[in-house]
Amino acid sequence: MKKLLKLLSVLLSATLITTPRPAKAFETTGPFKLPDLPYSYDALEPYIDAQTMKIHHTGHHAAYVEKLNDAVNKYPELKGKTIEELLSDLNKVPKEIREEIRNNGGGHYNHSLFWTFMGKNKGTGPTGKLKEDIDKAFGSFDNFKKEFKEAALNRFGSGWAWLIKDSAGNLKILTTPNQDSPIMIGIKPILGLDLWEHAYYLKYQNKRGDYIDNWWNVVNWQDISKNYK
Repeated sequence: MKKLLKLLSVLLSATLITTPRPAKAFETTGPFKLPDLPYSYDALEPYIDAQTMKIHHTGHHAAYVEKLNDAVNKYPELKGKTIEELLSDLNKVPKEIREEIRNNGGGHYNHSLFWTFMGKNKGTGPTGKLKEDIDKAFGSFDNFKKEFKEAALNRFGSGWAWLIKDSAGNLKILTTPNQDSPIMIGIKPILGLDLWEHAYYLKYQNKRGDYIDNWWNVVNWQDISKNYK
């Protein structure tokens, strides 16, 4: 009987992780909320596994939101500010909570974008103006992916790899450490890849290169291209 109950428990846990359904957010006290995912936890299989997505969303991202709210709640005058406003001018954030806002606010902002950069059956490549500008800046889409992967592999430790447009209007590849974001220097990212091990370790272990290669299969180029235009 004990063995049967244990088996039923394992099967139930697996069902809760893999059953297709929208990934709902939980409630937290403060102005910032964990966004729902626009797809189920298993939607990006086999490239990103359901268990990783669930832990990433309800564990890591949720923790950033909770700690961000804890910091902002200490200063009521900050509650009316957007996350972009806080991160784009960190020097105006009270020194006592500046690092908390940088790390946890950056984590919230970056992940909120990251979920929208991906989708099921989306990895068909950029279109329209974005494709033209990528070809112009990098020679070809394939060459862009090669340079992006190289930059991502060379980012030591945890961080992010980004496609951005600089102040001169040129597309560039940029990497940032930890949860730093281009928004901190006044640039809204076009595309970004989470390089923290919690984003890929369950499936890819230490093989960051394999994670990057497979990630292209779930990049939501349709919405990214539309937003770019």
